[in-house]
Amino acid sequence: MATAAAAAPEAPKGGGKKKLIIIVAAALLVVLLGGGAAILLLKKKAPVDGEEGAEDTHEPAPVAHAKPGTPPVFVPLDPFTVNLADKDVDRFAQIGITLEVVDAKTSDAIKAYLPAIRSNVLMVLSHKTSVELLSREGKEKLAREILRESVRPMGIELDIEDEEEATPAEDAPKKKKKKKKPAVESPVTKVLFSTFIVQ
Repeated sequence: MATAAAAAPEAPKGGGKKKLIIIVAAALLVVLLGGGAAILLLKKKAPVDGEEGAEDTHEPAPVAHAKPGTPPVFVPLDPFTVNLADKDVDRFAQIGITLEVVDAKTSDAIKAYLPAIRSNVLMVLSHKTSVELLSREGKEKLAREILRESVRPMGIELDIEDEEEATPAEDAPKKKKKKKKPAVESPVTKVLFSTFIVQ
């Protein structure tokens, strides 16, 4: 009987340890589940590049403005020589372009993206005809298109509409109004032509 009495007090100690282990395990499980749920919620709020909705959450980086009284910064591009899209005659254009940017920091960023910018400008030029490029309006339209294409490699999408589209003709059917997007400021302020030869 002495052994039975000695075994009886040890049984409650084991039961207490089991309760303590169960409580600690339950608390640990709650902490792990809460942490996992928090991670899932954070992943849903900030989609990774390439996933759906990633474009909606990214905003363009703020653009620095040139201080008043400071001279403008220019980034000259190598001259472009391109065959034009004329169907009846082989024609080409040689065009020198200089980009005016807001500051020297932006100039360095432009230089980093220069191969992509040159490619975009070449694509725009190769789809033009000599008739389009010889008029002043054609040159102004080309400058707007080059401005749009020069910032596209940096992830900036400009909504530059042509003047013809902005003022529809009276007999043309009215288009639905587009929702206005927030204005995006371009780090490239002007496109300047240094040479413009069409042959």
